[in-house]
Amino acid sequence: MRARPATLLAALLLVTGCAARTSPTAGPSSPLHTGPSPALAPAADPPPAGGPPTVALPGTTGQFSATDIAWLQLTAAMAERLLPMLDLVSNRTTDRGWRRLATRIGTGERTHLSRSRRLLADAGAPVVNPHEGHDMPGMVTDEELAALRSVTGRAFRTLLTRHLRAHLTQSVRIATAEQQGGAHPATTALAAAVVRAGTVHLARLDHLDRPPTLPPVPAPPQ
Repeated sequence: MRARPATLLAALLLVTGCAARTSPTAGPSSPLHTGPSPALAPAADPPPAGGPPTVALPGTTGQFSATDIAWLQLTAAMAERLLPMLDLVSNRTTDRGWRRLATRIGTGERTHLSRSRRLLADAGAPVVNPHEGHDMPGMVTDEELAALRSVTGRAFRTLLTRHLRAHLTQSVRIATAEQQGGAHPATTALAAAVVRAGTVHLARLDHLDRPPTLPPVPAPPQ
């Protein structure tokens, strides 16, 4: 039996020890409530057909579910941790292909981060990063960023490849869960954009990370 997308996103958060932190003033009917919600913890009764529970919030278009809020907070936190790493690329490698890829990814991440923050503001969710200091798949840590700052050239590209691949893979995975299981139209549309961009960037990363092609060895003279 396949897991529902909302359940998948909740499982990803719980497995990493990082469920969405919520507002202490939110009421029990809000997706920001600190207690268990159907999208983030097991419910006593089966959820209604048609997707996770939703809550209409003032000043919004459509309804945000707890899954929407959790994904927006997580994807924003991941982008915030990735951008300082991408900013190192121009001073750590002269390879134009890597510089071009970092610029493209950085542009997309800043756009997605800006949209995530606007949606979180629309939802009345906390503007602080609820995942600060959490060790999660795809999220660059302070130690990893320090290691990147200490190397250049090929060593830098090796570490960069590892962290970029982890980030993009995890971003696509959780965005796919949100795209299929979220409730708020603009949020699921953003998730679809993250999936498309991440898939393209992973393909470009695979191309750059290929081992160099060696010229053919000439046959010995007869």
